[in-house]
Amino acid sequence: MDKDNNKSRKFKSRRPRREKPEFEQKLLDLARVTRVVKGGRRFSFRATMVIGDRKGRVGAGVGKGTDVSIAIGKAVNDAKKNMISIDASQGTIFHDVKAKLGSARVMLKPAREGRGIVAGGAVRAVIDLAGLKDIVSKSQGSANKLNVARATVMALKGIKEPGKVLEKKEK
Repeated sequence: MDKDNNKSRKFKSRRPRREKPEFEQKLLDLARVTRVVKGGRRFSFRATMVIGDRKGRVGAGVGKGTDVSIAIGKAVNDAKKNMISIDASQGTIFHDVKAKLGSARVMLKPAREGRGIVAGGAVRAVIDLAGLKDIVSKSQGSANKLNVARATVMALKGIKEPGKVLEKKEK
């Protein structure tokens, strides 16, 4: 009898393993938004998310919903739509790059190996989930996390690889 009980216990404790998600997610901002209507106030939530696979694919998005989980789900879908791919194999970028979105300005510079990510807030989240290891950045102007994250994604999109630049000049 003891052997049968041990077997049944073994199988009961086993749960199906959850698959690892395709992208890692980071919640940048969660805000409760109020709309005034005739009967009073209506509350909803606005979520700002950054998703990435730490291998060069990254995106930022925003979503609104009546519940936090709905807002986060919509933000993740928006981030997937706005996803870009970069070469993160070197651990840093190839050259200085700047981007501006609204009043948010972001400047990214390559750094030596071992320097780490010298960035704050939204820029750090985007760079980290993109898979870059060594980079120096400066964010100026707006502190709006969504605009700073989108400006950082725009800056990463503007990076040109050395081989591609040379090919264009030779032609």
